[in-house]
Amino acid sequence: MTLPPLTLLAVVLVGIIAGTVNTIAGAGSLITLPALIFLGLPPTVANGTNRVGVVVQSFTASATYRRRGLLDLRRAAWPLVPLTIASVVGSWYSAGLDDDLFRKVIGAAMLCMLAVLLVRPRRWIEGRPAGQPAHWVWRALAWTAVGLYGGFLHAGMGVITLAAVVLIEGQDLLRGNAVKVLLVGTTTLVALGVFIATGLVAWDVGVCLALGSSLGGWLGSRMTVSWGPTFIRWVLVAVVLVSATRLLGAW
Repeated sequence: MTLPPLTLLAVVLVGIIAGTVNTIAGAGSLITLPALIFLGLPPTVANGTNRVGVVVQSFTASATYRRRGLLDLRRAAWPLVPLTIASVVGSWYSAGLDDDLFRKVIGAAMLCMLAVLLVRPRRWIEGRPAGQPAHWVWRALAWTAVGLYGGFLHAGMGVITLAAVVLIEGQDLLRGNAVKVLLVGTTTLVALGVFIATGLVAWDVGVCLALGSSLGGWLGSRMTVSWGPTFIRWVLVAVVLVSATRLLGAW
């Protein structure tokens, strides 16, 4: 589909906002998905097109984190295996399944996550005790679940991935956020291939979204580096609260 120039400019602005939010905490797709549907894209096409911006913004932010010494590529390598496989499975099913119940389950899970953020803040800032990851079985199950959800819907994927990196893998919040960005970008790239193969990407909208998202990714990564883990935590609290209430249909 072809949209008017002013509408495409609006897509760029939406991408900047969502890319910044996505890089700092996650759930930027809760901004872009409704916006793309409002602009006239069918939900399945909006779901596929949204992945273009996520991929570009994620790798832009990852490059910034890497230059500043915050991204440890080794910590991202292991989760990629279950994440990637599950993401492909989830993306294949996303076009044909009703995700209303799925949204509500994730919304409830995010409310539980919000309680942990508020009651045990140091667990998020410092990660697991002594930085030790959980047992490999729990890690594999957790990353498979994250990949299935990310391939299926993606909205809130960053928040869930960050939770797994901090609470399961044992990363502190600042460096865990850098790992999260790379994991989301890599798995989304794999899922994007499925959407391209099934013709569910509007490329004019996707390119504009990618332009805005790349700038947002750059801004978000610089903000997290400059303002630190406490800033990330409070943005995460706000994002989780908004995401959970949205997914549960409160607004």
